[in-house]
Amino acid sequence: MKDITVKELLEMEQVVPVDVRSPGEFEEASIPGAVNIPLFSNEERKEVGTLYKQRGTQEAKWRAMEIVSPKLPEILGSVKKITEEHQPVLYCWRGGMRSASVASFLEFAGIDSVLRVSGGYRAYRQYILEKIPSLIPDQALVLHGMTGTGKTDILVRLQEKGYPVLDLEGMAAHRGSIFGSVGLAKDGNNQKVFDSLLFEGLRKLEGSAYFIVEAESKRIGKAGQPDALYEKKINGLNLYLQASMDTRVLRIYDEYVKPNENEQWFYDTILEKVSLLKKRLKNDEIYYSLLESTQNKQYQKVIRLLLEYYYDPRYQFKQNEYKNGFSDIIADDMESAIVEIEKYIERYFPKIERSGIETENANSLSS
Repeated sequence: MKDITVKELLEMEQVVPVDVRSPGEFEEASIPGAVNIPLFSNEERKEVGTLYKQRGTQEAKWRAMEIVSPKLPEILGSVKKITEEHQPVLYCWRGGMRSASVASFLEFAGIDSVLRVSGGYRAYRQYILEKIPSLIPDQALVLHGMTGTGKTDILVRLQEKGYPVLDLEGMAAHRGSIFGSVGLAKDGNNQKVFDSLLFEGLRKLEGSAYFIVEAESKRIGKAGQPDALYEKKINGLNLYLQASMDTRVLRIYDEYVKPNENEQWFYDTILEKVSLLKKRLKNDEIYYSLLESTQNKQYQKVIRLLLEYYYDPRYQFKQNEYKNGFSDIIADDMESAIVEIEKYIERYFPKIERSGIETENANSLSS
């Protein structure tokens, strides 16, 4: 068995991190690309932990052995299968007994060159939190615009074209509002998952003089952006996307409503979310109009009311946080908007020399 550092793990190719923690721990957060081959189920982990606290190490270890022994052929077989094409690297919470036990059993079974992450998942998390600030490119290009102006779609298109994009909404699995998780698989990623995805996203941007990002609030769903990233955004260059109310309503309808409008869960969710807005709207007439439109499934009217009386006033306030001026981009037509944004990038950001991955003239940003 050989211990390796988190840095060494991240620099290796053809590796598969093997998380031997319980399914619950794995679901909460894991090293990206990891597979879960748990020693204990959630209930078994709780049982062993309780024994450790109440009766001591010896009884807890004995019970752990009783639980694990029948599972060993399956556990070792799963890891062995990985070795056919990749190098498995074991880890648990702190690089302690669970990963050490599996590594020892693998060696006894004749599987050589067993690797283990020193410090486990905790060391990985500490490492990425330390590294994230230094990975953020120097300059931010921030896309602003009212809800429905197409910011996220434009980010996706620019990323497909090879531009250095950070999709923070995608990393948070949340669209950053009271309706932000509607239609998504889960109610947003937690902070640990967000940080891991952010770290991976930033690694892909290494060598870029700038990054393109949406003007999200510091907190997106369950996750908060690191201070260093938010400061870069606040002091970045700003593009303000503009689109007509009709365009915005139709875009939101197509994205949020159209795929789900005949589903009962969608109606129930929107009705629940709308009911939370009574105090926030501070206008009973608008609130009851919104509620009635929701009950009648008049979703385009619901969207229009939300934009006019809830989202737009709140968004205008957020713009005041940003230090520099705004350049307008008309975004009723997505293709034209992307062309204009590409012209802006060409003007303000130097091309990257791929041979040395160095910028031609970083000072041109201030021109």
